[in-house]
Amino acid sequence: MGKSSKEIFEELKRNEEIFLKYLHEQYPVVYKSNVFLKDIQYGIKHYFEMKDVKLTYDQVEEAAKLFIDSLVSEKKLLPVDHKTWVVNFDLKEKEPETQDA
Repeated sequence: MGKSSKEIFEELKRNEEIFLKYLHEQYPVVYKSNVFLKDIQYGIKHYFEMKDVKLTYDQVEEAAKLFIDSLVSEKKLLPVDHKTWVVNFDLKEKEPETQDA
């Protein structure tokens, strides 16, 4: 038996930073840009395919809804409409601060 949508969502939340960086590599997920429902759904589908886990469309759709809802509640995504959000986080690595001698 395969994973439930809730298990898929929980894995995404446990590996949120890794998944968001993966999504960023595949789609233009950058601070203050728009991200679309289909981008997140395809990102989830392909992310799990890399792990040799095949998901049904229903699993992807439900997991994406749970994941998006959690990011909206954390204000990491700001809703524009029912299938578009503004990215409200930055994935850039922080440069280490140097001190001048």
